[in-house]
Amino acid sequence: MTSANPSELCFENVRTRRLIIASYWTVVLLAIPLWWKTTSIERLSLPTSRVYAERSRELSFPVEVNVATWNKQGGKTLVQDVQARLQPHKMEAGAVDVKLSVGERSDVGYNVVFDHGGAPVVEGRELHLNVHPEDGSKYADYSTIVFLVILCIAHDVSGRLADILTKLLNPYSTHSASRALTQHVMKYSPRYRLAFTLLNEDATSGNAALMWDIQGAIQKHFVPLLEKLSYLHNFTIESQVQFHAPLAFEPRRIQHDGREAHGLTQEDLTVFINSAEWTLSSSVSNDPVIHFVLFIPSSSNSPLHILDNEGSLIQSNAFLLPQWGGIILFNPAHDPSILKGSTPQLNFSDLSPIFNTFAYQLLTLLGVPGLPANIQVSHESDGDARQEPFTDWELDALLRWRASENVQSSMETLEAIVRLVGQIENMPVGQDVVGDVQHALEALSEAREASRRSPVTTLKHSSRALTLTSRAFFNPGMLALLYFPAEHTYAVYTPLFASVAAPLIGAVLRELMAWKRARKASQGQGATAETQDDRKEGAKDE
Repeated sequence: MTSANPSELCFENVRTRRLIIASYWTVVLLAIPLWWKTTSIERLSLPTSRVYAERSRELSFPVEVNVATWNKQGGKTLVQDVQARLQPHKMEAGAVDVKLSVGERSDVGYNVVFDHGGAPVVEGRELHLNVHPEDGSKYADYSTIVFLVILCIAHDVSGRLADILTKLLNPYSTHSASRALTQHVMKYSPRYRLAFTLLNEDATSGNAALMWDIQGAIQKHFVPLLEKLSYLHNFTIESQVQFHAPLAFEPRRIQHDGREAHGLTQEDLTVFINSAEWTLSSSVSNDPVIHFVLFIPSSSNSPLHILDNEGSLIQSNAFLLPQWGGIILFNPAHDPSILKGSTPQLNFSDLSPIFNTFAYQLLTLLGVPGLPANIQVSHESDGDARQEPFTDWELDALLRWRASENVQSSMETLEAIVRLVGQIENMPVGQDVVGDVQHALEALSEAREASRRSPVTTLKHSSRALTLTSRAFFNPGMLALLYFPAEHTYAVYTPLFASVAAPLIGAVLRELMAWKRARKASQGQGATAETQDDRKEGAKDE
């Protein structure tokens, strides 16, 4: 039996073999466009020029202040002097453009009224600036020169007025105020959750409260506050009681008034929250949470106080954790109201001073500036009227500052997106990202236009811009490539394409070499045949 010649097999035929190799390469070449389409990223262009052009536009809040004086001519000179003193503070004042005028009291803007009394007083959007009795009424009918000498020179009323207006309209301008805001105030959000927690270190020790009249305390101390803050934020309130909340450290033992007590050092306050064992937030939400914790120590750690850096006891048992919330240590007395009855509880009278402190902590965490120390709030109101939690001057300043902060943060985020896309060439930029950037630029433009009319409207537009820029920056399609550089791409594709391309390229090279050898062989046979023909013809001629 004779074995078959491999070259005579059908699939080893040269033509057939080359057709098979060509078919593989045809499939590969036809698949390249499909692979390129399915693996290529969408990278749309961003409005880079608009982003950087928006930086040059300023956010300006025109503020009208009407000065009511008994001498209009002298009042105009006084206003000019105050205006000149305020001008250097224009840019420092968070883009507040103060325009003073002389006239009767107006419902638009702010009013400054000269009174005879003690410290300056604010009432609504009015500032009652005291002058000495001999400064005004005594010279009311005198000439303008006498008026100016008495008010502007003798007691520097213009200087006092300029200083007070700067502090009221621009409470965030000083370096100390800006630093405190950066360290303590919560980042702006249109929605917050307020989580009130009653923590018993050990309810079985007997020094515990199992219930508390939180609804009455919130209604009294927080509802008026939240209503006035509704221009800036929406709030959701939740509360809980925990019966076992052990500390992660042992408080220091001290002697106070001849009896043993326990103290928390300043270092202890930074690690007071035992996040590993305390569950302080019960709801599932992406809204930032502001915590308010009322901590009742166990009988073994009671009474519990706060110590200063020198180890001395501090009168207040409340402290603030920056950008987190407020905490109050509550030490029940020997005969407290919480121990009366079958169920120990904290009633409204127990909670009233506590929630009053919580309300102050909330104002601090949200950036409400507070009035200068030398300015008082008017208490002249009806008997049934509810005292405002903070003044309109503070609210307006907070609105302007939050709007400016949002615009600044939005611009920084937009510029960061542009730089990031420019640095990473393969970063995808989809239509959703471009749309968010464009809409954010529109919201910023609308905020700047609205700043000349209404701080509330400005804040709404700036808040929308901040939300859009944050959503664009944290887009899942963009974030994915931050952790997938080009080296990872090579590592993924090299094993795949190398295993496929190596035999195909080898087959092509092998066929190419075989074709060259066959061509040389055919050329050699042709030359030999020609030589033999020449010899035959020569033999015939002989």
